[in-house]
Amino acid sequence: MSNKVNEKNTTVSLEEQGYKIMGISASMFFVLAIVVLAATYMGALPGGMVGAFPIMMIIGAIFNELGNRTPIVKDFLGGGPIVIIFGSSILLTYGLLPEKTGEIVTTFMKGGGFLSFYIAALITGSILGMDRKLLIKASVRYLPAIIGGVIVSLGLVGLVGGLIGYGAKKAILYIGVPIMGGGMGAGAVPLSKIFGEALNVDTKEMLSVMIPALALGNALAIVVAGLLDKLGKIKPKFTGNGDLLKKEDKKEAKKEAPDKEDVNYPIDYKLMGIGLLLSTTFFVWGKILGEFIPIHSYALMIISVAICKAAGIVPRKYEVGAFQWFRFIMNNLTPALLVGIGIAYTDLNAVIDSFNIQYILLVSVTVVGSAIGSGIIGNLLGFYPIESAITAGLCMANMGGTGDVAVLSASKRMKLMPFAQISSRIGGAFMLILATALLSIFG
Repeated sequence: MSNKVNEKNTTVSLEEQGYKIMGISASMFFVLAIVVLAATYMGALPGGMVGAFPIMMIIGAIFNELGNRTPIVKDFLGGGPIVIIFGSSILLTYGLLPEKTGEIVTTFMKGGGFLSFYIAALITGSILGMDRKLLIKASVRYLPAIIGGVIVSLGLVGLVGGLIGYGAKKAILYIGVPIMGGGMGAGAVPLSKIFGEALNVDTKEMLSVMIPALALGNALAIVVAGLLDKLGKIKPKFTGNGDLLKKEDKKEAKKEAPDKEDVNYPIDYKLMGIGLLLSTTFFVWGKILGEFIPIHSYALMIISVAICKAAGIVPRKYEVGAFQWFRFIMNNLTPALLVGIGIAYTDLNAVIDSFNIQYILLVSVTVVGSAIGSGIIGNLLGFYPIESAITAGLCMANMGGTGDVAVLSASKRMKLMPFAQISSRIGGAFMLILATALLSIFG
């Protein structure tokens, strides 16, 4: 009898220890993948989320495994996230993925609002799940860290641009400012209009100059994020492993730890439903405010959630629900979202067209400068330099919301999404003001 029990336990143990993808046994994942891929190449994949989710999750899981197990890539280039983004883009660009599938994913990401849905969950859950005093302390010091990154990045690209014959003014205006401008919709598009009117140049022409810088800058920001994560493992004193504000002493560390009350809340499906409603309602509230206040709705959403958290308006039970929903979305749907970013938002041809030594050097200087400046200023203000470099620096240098997800995923610091969004939205608005001032200076 005991032998049979031992045999059964051994079988279960071996099954549990077997190779898994997304927590699914390899054999089961293979069956699921065959079904989804067969539908994809037969043209039978349904539209909407019911078709987009399975293909995005299958592709994301496969590329995530490849990236996280490939030497050099996993250690220095961000691992799974960067492979998912560029691997997915390659599949569509070179016709390895049916055009219809690309349309389904693109429609789901843009028309279906999956990116906004994901970011809303992360912003709401991560802010409401933070320690209230920690949030207040960090927010007050954050803008100077952003400004430090902008000053160093623009200063370096101008200096290097002048030294290599590209021109300091041209390097700052056409490479530095667009990269630090908050992405495409909130950055490059309004910047191209500002530049076009000031320089009497067609807006489309300005965009054609800015987009390659944005695309290459975003790619390098993801790579640098992965390298900073690696640096944090080598030099632990430089990182809070996802905590932005330094722990001043053991008592402060205890304050930043999850409340005992939170730990006592088991995973609750109803609470997660409340979290879903809270996150989407805060997103809608940001849109309402955007009708009256000339600031991006994401920034208004962040401010609103932060005010509610600081004032203790939301009952703790509901905050826990928002946090549980955020964790569910982050743990299960991040690879799928990165596939959508690769297919719908990453212009591989624009990145490839940008590859000449001079241009790559200037973009690299801008991205690295943003990380250095924000890291140094953040450290002086009481932030961990790596977390400050990633959020206040690299999340200014990437392509807005999509770049924030990719950078934080590559650095394994997704809970810093609220600060990343502050960089992309409020920081992006700051760059529009700065661009106008620089144009008047350079004339």
